[in-house]
Amino acid sequence: MVIDTHNDLATLDGLQTGHKTIAASDVSALAAGAAIFGTGGGGSVDSAQIVVKAALEKHGTVRLRQVEELTDDDLVIVMSGVGAPTVGVEMLSAEHQPETLLREIEQTLGRPVTAVMPGEIGGSNGVAPAGWAAQLGLDVLDADGMGRAFPEATMVAMNVAGVPRDFRVLSDVVGNVVVIRTINATWLERHVRASTVASGSICLAASPLKAEHVPGAVIERSVSRVIEVGHVLLNSEDPVSSLVGSLGAEKFITGKIVDVERRTEGGFVRGAVTVAGLGEQRDRLLRVELQNENLLVLEAGEVLASVPDLVTVVDSETGHAVSTEQLRFGQRISVLAWPSDPLWRTTRGLEIAGPRAFGYDIDYQPLKRLAQTMRPDNQGDIE
Repeated sequence: MVIDTHNDLATLDGLQTGHKTIAASDVSALAAGAAIFGTGGGGSVDSAQIVVKAALEKHGTVRLRQVEELTDDDLVIVMSGVGAPTVGVEMLSAEHQPETLLREIEQTLGRPVTAVMPGEIGGSNGVAPAGWAAQLGLDVLDADGMGRAFPEATMVAMNVAGVPRDFRVLSDVVGNVVVIRTINATWLERHVRASTVASGSICLAASPLKAEHVPGAVIERSVSRVIEVGHVLLNSEDPVSSLVGSLGAEKFITGKIVDVERRTEGGFVRGAVTVAGLGEQRDRLLRVELQNENLLVLEAGEVLASVPDLVTVVDSETGHAVSTEQLRFGQRISVLAWPSDPLWRTTRGLEIAGPRAFGYDIDYQPLKRLAQTMRPDNQGDIE
């Protein structure tokens, strides 16, 4: 199966992706960028940033490997936290969890793991793998499974590309280990979610990915991208405008949060926030729907942005991302959106992570800038 994901809108204008390593000095930028790509989810980067920096200072810099550098002897372990971000703020990971996951996978497959890949590049799940790799003495693959953050195990590039997703290992903070083998990714999500809820709605998860399955089945160079975006954010005098330019994003509104609906259920954070415009936009009212991540932006019944495109809420002064569990009444924020990786706009990608996959009875609506450049037939096809 070949997926054509060529589209210039998926690149970050002006950013270079030449990183070869991740050092302790890169962690602040990594965390800032990962929070932006978290689209509100993926877990808070604050505690992950502290832990990862300490791990890199203790164990040393980790190598950042490109997909084309993998050989047939390489085995990648895809790692991420799973569960409700609101719980993850209070229940931190235990030091033994990454080692437990690595040991279980190596014993099961009878071969050594050589690299760690983030299951998603957004939020703490985009930051923590650098620390896990340092702790385990492994490389970090400059790629991830989403190019953003998504809430479900089915919503990964590997599933879009048809790579088997039937084996996962879970580890919780008290030492429980669950090995899950299922018939497909849908059943995998059900069992992973049930086990995660039983573990207090948060745990670490890992699955193996053979080198031969990597090309075309991951979002390449995403680790480098978030580091570069983080540097743009941290070094700009006008961070929101700099983010808009660097990401090729649309800024829908700058305003104040006037209502927050949020609940934790079934291992997810669900809800919505309402944003009232300020200044010249004071007559506008936007609603952002969320399930761990920001899913839809609505105004007067019109869909301005929808998954799988990325929607991020940022502080209107600092430009730093505000995750869904941190949204509060009265916050001054800006709402940004930019195109997803073209893989997600294929027929298969939209089936897995489009609006209908989240229960919305609407079709995917491309961002206006993206829609203007798309031919009617070029959303993407799987051959």
